Amino acid sequence: MKLIPVIDMMHNRVVVANSGKRHAYAAADTPLCRSSRPQEVLSALLDLYPFDTLYIADLDAICGSGSNLELIYALHLKYPEINLWVDNGLTDLGRLCGFARPVIGTESIVSCEQLAHLVASLPSPVLSLDYHDDHFKGPAGLDRHVDYWPEDVIVMSLTRVGTSTGPDTTRLQQFLNLQPRLRLYAAGGIRDQQDLQQLRSIGAAGVLLSTALHQGAIDHGVIDRFINA
Repeated sequence: MKLIPVIDMMHNRVVVANSGKRHAYAAADTPLCRSSRPQEVLSALLDLYPFDTLYIADLDAICGSGSNLELIYALHLKYPEINLWVDNGLTDLGRLCGFARPVIGTESIVSCEQLAHLVASLPSPVLSLDYHDDHFKGPAGLDRHVDYWPEDVIVMSLTRVGTSTGPDTTRLQQFLNLQPRLRLYAAGGIRDQQDLQQLRSIGAAGVLLSTALHQGAIDHGVIDRFINA
């Protein structure tokens, strides 16, 4: 099972996400890294474990209030061996696709047809099915039209992000039952090794992690066991 660390960027800094309340996100300051500078945060994550993939959310771009693309590109130049998955609200896609996998967040699209076009035209896109509580943030019906989806799909539980309340395994299981061929990645609420074991047992292809890494609930030993199992 693939474990993917997460960096959320806002105003050129890494911020600590909590329950999807983006207006209240504060600059990162955790035991793992006493800094909110993107390069220092990524360096701390790589000191914890040599991850080969990193998920980045450019919250300014997603919210339509700016862009952190230059900083993200600088991370690519510093760590070219790392595969970047980037959700930047579908802005500057031409440039982004030159160095990262674009993440299509359903909160940023307006129709199933737009998703179909993006999946067909973008190189190796990742879909993020965005949920706020039980409310799907995206075009009506898109979360049921599996034929529109690419093979890699994130089930993003925004209200669980940063809360350590546990992943939404029920929804993930529903999607796996709907289409077993999908590679589904859980995001939001993952607490510890037990959550990882449960997600692996139901067939998750991977997990996006932030809070559990910074707080030390998932350490090098746990990561190594799951990545190399």
